[in-house]
Amino acid sequence: MHSLLFVLSALAPVASFGPNPGALAAHEYVPDGLPDNAPLVVVLHGCTQTAPAMAQSAGWNALADAHKFAVLYPEQQTANNPARCFNWAGEYGDPANMTRGMGENASILAMVDDQIARHRIDPKRVFVVGLSAGGAFVSVLLATWPERFAGGSVMAGVPYRCATDVNGAYRCMSPGVAHTAEEWGGYVSAAAPAPSGPRARVQIWHGASDTTVAPMNADELVKQWTHVHGTDATADATDTLGKATRTRYQANGKTAVELYEIAGMGHGIAVGGADCPAKTAAFFVDVGLCSTVVAAQFFGVIPGDPSDPGNPGSPDGGVDPDPDGDGDGDAGNGGCSTSGGAGLALGLAALAVLRRRRPTAL
Repeated sequence: MHSLLFVLSALAPVASFGPNPGALAAHEYVPDGLPDNAPLVVVLHGCTQTAPAMAQSAGWNALADAHKFAVLYPEQQTANNPARCFNWAGEYGDPANMTRGMGENASILAMVDDQIARHRIDPKRVFVVGLSAGGAFVSVLLATWPERFAGGSVMAGVPYRCATDVNGAYRCMSPGVAHTAEEWGGYVSAAAPAPSGPRARVQIWHGASDTTVAPMNADELVKQWTHVHGTDATADATDTLGKATRTRYQANGKTAVELYEIAGMGHGIAVGGADCPAKTAAFFVDVGLCSTVVAAQFFGVIPGDPSDPGNPGSPDGGVDPDPDGDGDGDAGNGGCSTSGGAGLALGLAALAVLRRRRPTAL
């Protein structure tokens, strides 16, 4: 078991990063001694959150210190969306944020380019993770910029182009919108030219008791991204890790998509288990499984990919088959309520103020 270095989140605002048609803010965490060609992890917060709040609880900065990679935190502004949701379904019928090179996706790509230039990041090792509306925007970025991201982790999110207006966004969240794999994959294929290299691997997390974003969205995400990878949504491997059921889908002999469905968990990010740098807080639910570490392993920014059938998980990944020590393999009741404010986490995702200026092309 390795020992993680726990630190207080210390973010630096990025005052200028280039074109910003989406009018977003940016924060960065760059550990001391960052080597050339280090990876970059882009972390997208959920509704009602801020970048500093996400950084404080998610634990990515501690992993960055221990394993020497940079972390970028784009931040939504209330002038764009009163609940600070990334506009994954567009704004009042304007789909610019979902269109390659426009709006918020263009702003985030400008931030990534700035990180690559200033910190000598490896452009082939850029990854993105997000919660709720941020998770939905992970799908937007992977669809619109397939050549720029090597992997993504969608936590309590929805598929790309699940909705394009306010009413559709609420239907998408609950009860959910079903399409065929071909239809879901077609939305992604139409979003950007096909990359010359491999598509990003995709990891999906969802609470089985999520009443904000219906769990069926996880299955629709599986259909979308397995089709994009040229495979089907028939599981190649399934196993149980405490309260989580992990399902893997392979393409060309390697895991291209994997799903973690957490029994009894509502809307939030899964944390807990051994050596987990994330901490229980609003939207962070202790279920004995550390999604931050597991996602970092999936991306390859820290050792030990638990999606590898030859490495089904270890304490280093925060995977504890009996996290509460009572011998029943149950993580207990968690430790974080997702009532009250959590109901906003994606519920206002499509709402934006009318005074926000129309995004322009990058």
